[in-house]
Amino acid sequence: DPLPPPSPFPPDMRRKPQAGILDGSYLAEFLLAKGYEVHGILRRSSSFNTGRIEHLYQNPQTHTEGNLKLHYGDLTDSTCLVKIINQVKPTEIYNLGAQSHVKISFDLAEYTANVDGVGTLRLLDAIKTCGLTNSVKFYQASTSELYGKVQEIPQKETTPFYPRSPYGAAKLYAYWIVVNFREAYNMFAVNGILFNHESPRRGANFVTRKISRSVAKIHLGQLECFSLGNLDSKRDWGHANDYVEAMWLMLQQEEPEDFIIATGEVHSVREFVERAFRHVGKTIVWEGKDEKEVGRCQETGVVHVKVDPKYFRPTEVVSQVSPTICVYTHLHSLFLFVS
Repeated sequence: DPLPPPSPFPPDMRRKPQAGILDGSYLAEFLLAKGYEVHGILRRSSSFNTGRIEHLYQNPQTHTEGNLKLHYGDLTDSTCLVKIINQVKPTEIYNLGAQSHVKISFDLAEYTANVDGVGTLRLLDAIKTCGLTNSVKFYQASTSELYGKVQEIPQKETTPFYPRSPYGAAKLYAYWIVVNFREAYNMFAVNGILFNHESPRRGANFVTRKISRSVAKIHLGQLECFSLGNLDSKRDWGHANDYVEAMWLMLQQEEPEDFIIATGEVHSVREFVERAFRHVGKTIVWEGKDEKEVGRCQETGVVHVKVDPKYFRPTEVVSQVSPTICVYTHLHSLFLFVS
C-alpha cells in the first residue's frame, strides 16, 4: 500500500519536540530524512550526553545545529515543558522520555513514577495550556511491560493489563492519561505498545547489549566470564530502527488509535546467549540448575556465563509475545517488520 500523503504543513512548520535516547536518535534520523525540523528535549548533565545524536548536528565538532535543535528541559518540570511547547508550537510530539530500566525501577520507584507517569501528564497538560489540543498529534511510548503477568498468549490491544514493576505501573498511568485526554479534549493522542526493541545504541546495562558486548570482549580476550539473571525469560525482540517508523505511521492515521508494535516471535535470554556465542565460533553448553547454572564453552571448557540472583527482578515477567497480524491489520499493511 502507498504511504500516507505528505504533511499539509510547510517544512518550516514541521517541528517536533521528541525526547528519549535509544529510540530518540533513530526517530530524529527518520524525521530529518523526511525533511522535518526536529526539536529535542535534553536534560542538563555535567558530562556530554548527546553521543547518540552528535552525527545529526550540522557540524558535529562544534555542535552547530541545523534542522535538529535541542532545548534544555525535563519531564519533571512542567514550567519548562510549557515554555518549550509554546515557543516551538509543534505539529507532532513524540514522548519517548522515561526511566526505562525495569530492574532499576524497583530501586527508583518514586522517580520512575514521576518521570514515566506524571511526566506524561505534564506534557499533555502543557499542550492543553498552550491551546494546541486541536493542532498537535501526540505519540506516547507505551510498553509491553503493561501486560506483565500475562493474562493471555499472545497479547493483543484488548488483553487486560497486569504490570509487574514500578516501571510497568508508571507506564500504565501514562497509557490511561493519554486515553483520558484523547476522550476528554478530542486530542489526537495515541499509545504505541511497543514490545522489546534493541540496537547497538542500547545502554550497556540492558541485557541484550550486556550479552553482545561481553561476548565480543570474550572473543577479544578481554573478559572470561559475565553474569546474568533469569535465563529463561522470553521476549519479543525487534529493532528500534524499524519501530520508529511505526511511531510515525501511527500519527499519520486519520483517527487516533492505540496499537501494538511487535514481531510476533519470541526468544529466551538463554537463546540470545547461545546465538551470540555462535557468532564468534563458540558453542555454549549449560550445566547445573537455578542459581548454580553456568554456561560452558564446549570447545575450551571455560565457563563464560554464570547466574547471579542480584539480577533477578522481585516480580518476573516470564514471557511476552504479540501476534504480528495485529500490526498488519491496524496499520493497513503500511509497516512491515524486518526479521
